Amino acid sequence: MSMKNKVLVLLGPTASGKTALAVGLAKLLDGEIVSADSRQIYRGMDIGTGKDLIEYGVVPYHLIDQHDIGDIYSVAHFQKEAIDSIQDIISRGKFPIVCGGTGLYLESLIQQYQFSRVPDFLEEPLTYEFDFQVFGLNPTLEIRRKRISIRLKQRLAAGLLDEVRGLLAQGVSAESLTWMGLEYKWTLNYLAGDIARERFEQGLEVAIHQFAKRQMTFFRKIEKGGVAITWIPDALDFQGKSDFVLKNL
Repeated sequence: MSMKNKVLVLLGPTASGKTALAVGLAKLLDGEIVSADSRQIYRGMDIGTGKDLIEYGVVPYHLIDQHDIGDIYSVAHFQKEAIDSIQDIISRGKFPIVCGGTGLYLESLIQQYQFSRVPDFLEEPLTYEFDFQVFGLNPTLEIRRKRISIRLKQRLAAGLLDEVRGLLAQGVSAESLTWMGLEYKWTLNYLAGDIARERFEQGLEVAIHQFAKRQMTFFRKIEKGGVAITWIPDALDFQGKSDFVLKNL
């Protein structure tokens, strides 16, 4: 299959540097980024989900801020929207880069999930023919832990608590926010006075570490299930990682 239908997929656990690398590659490949993140799809959840929109600069991105919190959204919705975005990018002669850490979303797209019944927003099952090439980032446990700790402190300093207060003030239900997990669930517990500040920060950090571990377990599972993942050597610096992907693309 020619480069014409090629789609670069960049996956990895939280805080592995996916966005920065995807943006760097998009600039080199005249690409656009399709986010595979189950929470960045929602408007208003910026700090807690680490959208880092400034990081994209001039690079166009898709499937971020597409829906309101509380909208019905499933793996099937993601698959359809991701395919539409990829086709749109290719039709304009640009290069699609799918970047994210939501394993189920990535698997549904790469493995061409067919659902037991056609989702009610579709007339017929989706068919598509892309040549997915999957690269993975997997920092060592020590580096991953350090990055997660730094990033949590940055998010708290950037106003995570105010973001959650603001969403509640806008009428977003606590239930909807709890369902968004991790940062939102813990922050709500803290704001409700259920846990002390120290317990909040320490507990949330542990929960994020556990989440990253679950992400890696899922990536290994889809790898065993037939998704070929080229793991980018973690010892390489940013430039080296970028060169590695370009050389193996």
